[in-house]
Amino acid sequence: MADAALDRRSWSADASSAQAGRIPVRFLRDAIAARLAERKTGSYDYLLILRFALVNLVGFALLGLAHVYGLVAAALESDKTGICLLIAAVFLVGLGACAGQVWRTSQELNRARRCEPVEGSELRRYLDKVSGHEVGSRAIFATNLRLRLAHRIAYVRGIAGGLVLLGLIGTVIGFIIALSGVDPAGVSDVKSVAPMVSTLIAGMSTALYTTLVGSVLNIWLTINHGLLMGGTIKLAATVIELGEAHGDA
Repeated sequence: MADAALDRRSWSADASSAQAGRIPVRFLRDAIAARLAERKTGSYDYLLILRFALVNLVGFALLGLAHVYGLVAAALESDKTGICLLIAAVFLVGLGACAGQVWRTSQELNRARRCEPVEGSELRRYLDKVSGHEVGSRAIFATNLRLRLAHRIAYVRGIAGGLVLLGLIGTVIGFIIALSGVDPAGVSDVKSVAPMVSTLIAGMSTALYTTLVGSVLNIWLTINHGLLMGGTIKLAATVIELGEAHGDA
């Protein structure tokens, strides 16, 4: 009884959308049937967000564990250049941008799975483009959609790559600091050896810790980008599939 009532309500709402948005009723009928079947299977609407939250919960838990063992404090104290803090700040910017894109992609994916072509959504724009076009033209629109969605999240991967570059810059600066304290003329003087060793250790610490921080945070952000890319691919596939059904209707 509940499914029948839901079916009638969906028919009424989508029929109104069909009259306003030039979407064929047969297309909406098939989409409603698929929507009801999907609800019966118990699929998760916000699975992408849940995965993103789980990955970063594990990441921050490991970061807290590193802090307990003193690794975070050691990295910050050993890096006199502040590059580790810069890498951390860039990582947080990238993680925040990735979170925003995950939320946006999840919302778009939920609408596409429910066949809700609301105004301004990717599904609505794509359906309007492919309406009345032949298969060849729809293939071009599909390729453009994939490229546009990939371009929308490409900067997150760019930020992740920038973390490694900052780590390498820190490595070079650390070696420069280490070698700057070495004076070949003073090697024979016992009093000059201690300052040289101290500068050498400080430079090597900077080089190693900046490399470590940049590499670890790069891996963390790259994993998040992989989740975002997977959701984007699912969004493109779902929108294109509905567009093909719309074009054939």
